[in-house]
Amino acid sequence: MIALVGSNMSQGKTLDAHARQLVVQLKQHFDQERLAGPFVTTKNPAGRVAAALGIGLRTVKEILSTYHQTGEVAEPALEHKGKPPYRVPPAFATVIRQRIRELNRQGCHVGLRALAQWLSQHYGVITPTTLWRTLQRLGFAYGPSRQRSGLKERDDVLIARRTYLRAKLANRRPAGGTIRPEVYIDETYANVNHSTSRTWYDVEEGPWVQKPAGKGPRLIVVDAITSAGWVPGARLVFQAKRRTGDYHGQMNFDTFRKWFSDLLLPRIPAGPLIVMDNASYHNVYVEGAFYPTTSTRKDALQSWLLANHPEAYQEAMLKAELLAVCKDLCEEPAYALDVLAEEFGHQILRTPQYHPELQPIEECWGVVKNHCAEECDYTLKGLWQHLEEGFGKVTTQTCQAALVDMRREEDRYWLENMEADEG
Repeated sequence: MIALVGSNMSQGKTLDAHARQLVVQLKQHFDQERLAGPFVTTKNPAGRVAAALGIGLRTVKEILSTYHQTGEVAEPALEHKGKPPYRVPPAFATVIRQRIRELNRQGCHVGLRALAQWLSQHYGVITPTTLWRTLQRLGFAYGPSRQRSGLKERDDVLIARRTYLRAKLANRRPAGGTIRPEVYIDETYANVNHSTSRTWYDVEEGPWVQKPAGKGPRLIVVDAITSAGWVPGARLVFQAKRRTGDYHGQMNFDTFRKWFSDLLLPRIPAGPLIVMDNASYHNVYVEGAFYPTTSTRKDALQSWLLANHPEAYQEAMLKAELLAVCKDLCEEPAYALDVLAEEFGHQILRTPQYHPELQPIEECWGVVKNHCAEECDYTLKGLWQHLEEGFGKVTTQTCQAALVDMRREEDRYWLENMEADEG
């Protein structure tokens, strides 16, 4: 649209694909007018432009109004219909974390708007509001640094990652390989309408591919890898009941526990280290256990304190007081999955929250979902077939390369935190 507005447009200017498509639309519209009769009305020029280009009359008037006032065509404002996205893809979260780490090491100030602008320029548009929420979940805080205020990781995130890395490094053999076998498990999803966004097409005819609206039905996938590839027979694929929301909201502990006990544990080598993320259904306490959280009802806090530590209970204690006392006195119970794994001689290790770069199976998901996008035929039957084909593209070499990338990232985190602490 920008390249077509204004009578003083220079000849020979390169037009992008969108501008060329508008040229085709104009020519087709003029052909239709010619076939309609020998005369064409010149009334309502703005309406004629809107009809010819297939855009709204209001949009045309806004563009022309700005042009008449300033003599220039303004860049379009970024539109965000409805609520902005609440979550960012795991790969994008990794980019954000790495960028902040890089700027922190350089001693540069890290501001929210500057970071959002940099991300939009290099990777994709993200609003400051969405970025702020993402930073909160990734464990970053805004506060005074050694010299100037800026974004930095919270101490609890550093400690969690350090604890995880210490366990992983302790499982490595000096000559290569691991002391205990390592099994990486994760969940993902694929939508029927997940496809590549670009295609080759004839400029005069325009693209023939008409993508359906919406994402379409969704398949949830649970699987596991080792250095040898997918764990044979451990895959679970089922259709989600809802098409919206994060796939974590469509899994539950009962489904995951059944998969964990029936499909995974009998098929993995003896005594491995099982690595998973911190999804809520991974962290369910053993049945009947009590551990206070902010969602625990006040009467439940009172009952537990009176039954187990009546000497610490006082009349008229506020819920915040009860919660603090109960947390101090209550020993955190074991997770149900941990107990189940220990019965088989296995150990579970959870990655720090929002660190997908430490989970090599993420690279395997990328191979599978890229294949589904390239072969997409917008049918559920096709998605099942393309998923199976995509899984076949993940070889032993794929998994071993992903493990190399993961260990390189583990080493980088370990050394960078040491250097930052000594600096």
